[in-house]
Amino acid sequence: MANKPKDNNTPQATDAKGKGGAEKRPGRFKQIGMVAKVVHQQSPKTIPISVGIFVSVLAISVIGGFLTGAWLYWITLGIPVGFLAGFIFFTRSAQRVQYQMLDGRLGAGMAVLDNMRGDWTVEPGVAANRQMDVVHRAVGRPGVVLVGEGDPSRLRGLIAGEKKRVARVAATTPIYDLQVGNGADQVPVSKLQRHVMKLPRNLDKAEVAELRYRLRALPAGIQMPKGPMPKGMRMPKGPKAQG
Repeated sequence: MANKPKDNNTPQATDAKGKGGAEKRPGRFKQIGMVAKVVHQQSPKTIPISVGIFVSVLAISVIGGFLTGAWLYWITLGIPVGFLAGFIFFTRSAQRVQYQMLDGRLGAGMAVLDNMRGDWTVEPGVAANRQMDVVHRAVGRPGVVLVGEGDPSRLRGLIAGEKKRVARVAATTPIYDLQVGNGADQVPVSKLQRHVMKLPRNLDKAEVAELRYRLRALPAGIQMPKGPMPKGMRMPKGPKAQG
């Protein structure tokens, strides 16, 4: 007989957990602190450079205020612009560090796909083999994008098989495929999101919804881990793609 769950309606449990006993996600500032800690360990110069950018912009605004006499205008403009410039540099550096940590690890491609902005649905491990080669399926405005991770020669067969499966229920839908890696004809993990987001927008929202409905008719694939995200760190969101 299973043990009866303990009563979580205590002040201590309430602070640590949210509704239903689920662990509360760290707040935004705590997440930024966790990311900053990892970035500092991997790239010690990033935070000082970010602070330096903020100070430099602020110094320029002070000089502008001294020369023109419009102190309030220049300082009011300089503080947010300096903060934004420093934060953008920090975010991009954090993203670069994240890609370096993910590069070459199983699930790196899935970790990137899972953090794409926009109307995307990502299914991990729709095809896999005993050698841990795996294919993920992303569905969005371009159509279907199959992303393979593993040995290039073995992935060709896996991707071809998944293409045939998708074509059974969506024969006229554009199907793109690529492999994540640093070899010939592969897409590095650091360029994966940009590569996928640049694909042509072939479908409208109604067609994407219809495609997702059709793909539900396919048998469920092998569920793989969503990627080796470093403990306590979330991949920073990149700028929203235009298109």
